Amino acid sequence: MHVLITGGCGFIGSNTALRLANLGHSVTILDNLSRVGSESNLEWLKRQCSFNFLQVDVRDRAQIEEIIHYGGFDAVIHLAGQVAVTSSIRDPRSDFEINAQGMLNILEAIRQFSPHTILLNASTNKVYGELRNVSIVESSTRYQLADMPSGISEQYPLDFYSPYGCSKGTADQYVLDYARIYGLRTVNFRQSCIYGYRQFGVEDQGWVAWFIIAHLLGKTVTIYGNGKQVRDVLFIDDLIECYLKAIERIEHVRGMTFNIGGGPQNTLSLLELLDMVSNISGRRVDYTFSDWRPGDQRVYISDIRAAAAYLDWQPQVDVAEGIRRLYGWVSDNLDLFTAYYQEG
Repeated sequence: MHVLITGGCGFIGSNTALRLANLGHSVTILDNLSRVGSESNLEWLKRQCSFNFLQVDVRDRAQIEEIIHYGGFDAVIHLAGQVAVTSSIRDPRSDFEINAQGMLNILEAIRQFSPHTILLNASTNKVYGELRNVSIVESSTRYQLADMPSGISEQYPLDFYSPYGCSKGTADQYVLDYARIYGLRTVNFRQSCIYGYRQFGVEDQGWVAWFIIAHLLGKTVTIYGNGKQVRDVLFIDDLIECYLKAIERIEHVRGMTFNIGGGPQNTLSLLELLDMVSNISGRRVDYTFSDWRPGDQRVYISDIRAAAAYLDWQPQVDVAEGIRRLYGWVSDNLDLFTAYYQEG
């Protein structure tokens, strides 16, 4: 295949690019290199495999149309985006232009110039909002879903919250509608917490990596809320396998949406992660508490039964193993993080 990866120098994108290249596929990466760590990931990829690189912003409609018109792509994996709720609150217009308008640029280019091309879209669990009607119980270290043992399914009502939720939710619904109205081969992945190698986590986004990075750099972690917030976490290798399964089975899953994460067997609260990192390092993680942030879900766990049924997919890397792998990678590459995070 010839695959275009938007946001290909990001955490998920760079790992996906390497996997596809190693499988023998032709890879083109599109990225504007605006995110922390993207240039480092690009240089790393150049040492690992061959690919085409285009420094382009998804908001540039003319360039997106030209690239897809003449690219001859069998698949587009759309990972480019504004990824932080807090950033969307500070600058909702840019958030909309990147996430919603950028998505429309991709969809329209495919519709007009390459309608056979498969589109995989990285959506988010934030389309379900605060989950305010979900019954939650509280224990000493975490919140838990009281009556949803399998987690939140794709049938749960959408309830966009925050400009980020609105922009990603808009993109999510456009992806579904372009399959219905125009017959495009699209698939939505409403992703929970993804973590792993090449993740330059920051306080606003990528909390699993950020806690490890901050600890190893001797920084104090800020916990917003009480730290009992829970997410299901998925290691990067398992997410990429899910993408590959969707491409393989596109005629069976086109037009569908999947909630993708570690599922009920792979969950973590913030407090529990702090304990895990402390146990690995042998010293306490320094942290303080601050106020809750808008739109923060007390608990979100993906119901991944649809992905299991339609994609024959299940997470293979459990939480303990995944955290050890990420901690080891950050430790081995601490010089990268020292350069990026020496300020602030």
